[in-house]
Amino acid sequence: MRPSKTQTSMSLKLILICFLCLLLFLLVFKSNFTPFQENHPSPILEIHESNTTRTSTPVAEDQPPSPECPTLPLTPTCTKTPPSIAQALVHYATLNITPQQTFNEISVSMRVLQKRGPCNFLVFGLGHDSLMWTALNHGGRTIFLEEDKSWIEQIKQKLPTLESYHVVYDSKVHQADGLMEVGMGEDCKVVVDPRFSKCKLSLKGLPKEVFDVEWDLIMVDAPTGYHDEAPGRMNAIYTAGLMARNREDGETDVFVHDVDRVVEDKFSKAFLCEGYFREQEGRIRHFTIPSHRTRSGRSFCP
Repeated sequence: MRPSKTQTSMSLKLILICFLCLLLFLLVFKSNFTPFQENHPSPILEIHESNTTRTSTPVAEDQPPSPECPTLPLTPTCTKTPPSIAQALVHYATLNITPQQTFNEISVSMRVLQKRGPCNFLVFGLGHDSLMWTALNHGGRTIFLEEDKSWIEQIKQKLPTLESYHVVYDSKVHQADGLMEVGMGEDCKVVVDPRFSKCKLSLKGLPKEVFDVEWDLIMVDAPTGYHDEAPGRMNAIYTAGLMARNREDGETDVFVHDVDRVVEDKFSKAFLCEGYFREQEGRIRHFTIPSHRTRSGRSFCP
């Protein structure tokens, strides 16, 4: 997710800031407003009770009880801005570079995060949009995997709270056709922990932290894939699909960016499967892959 060139789109930057402000408002509204009557007894009831102690007017036994007071307006309570959102607001308000995905592309995964978050979110790639993903998944766990060690150090200096890990890829974009043939073999159709897969496409050397978690969302926006000697995303796409299928139950939403390129287009269709396809917006494609462990005999692709 490293930028290939400097981006200076102020309109997108302002849209992101406005969205983060809206997210903050919704979080505060949902979690920090309490009913007035919970903390403050009704003044009408207090007056009634005090009056009954001073008078001895008899009340008929068969008189129906008076209706309860209607719910009074909500009263806000003070709270602090969640740290991840506060940091994101400041970061994007002062940054001259905007994320590489367009607003419409970001909105695809944002809608899923709003529905499923807080959740476990794995991102292949580390870049200027990483703090945004962490903020959108406020309260969940977001991990970033990056091929460039120096880039990790550069981002950590600016954003030390992000959880990121270095990953080494041994593939090349020019090997994509051969790897596609490998992926069609029976070994690559077996659903198993990626560490124990016999498929050459499986990334077995990912950090332990990645394999210890069942991921609800996976974003494939790395490694680099725009020239023949780059690692390419063949293995990342296959492994994302394998992890989704191998979860104990439930389903995983997988997003692949840059599907306008040949590798991302072909490998996402082949290994995330067109039967699991949900939508595409611009250069991002969304799949929802169910667990294959909950039903034996399920084919790799529907």
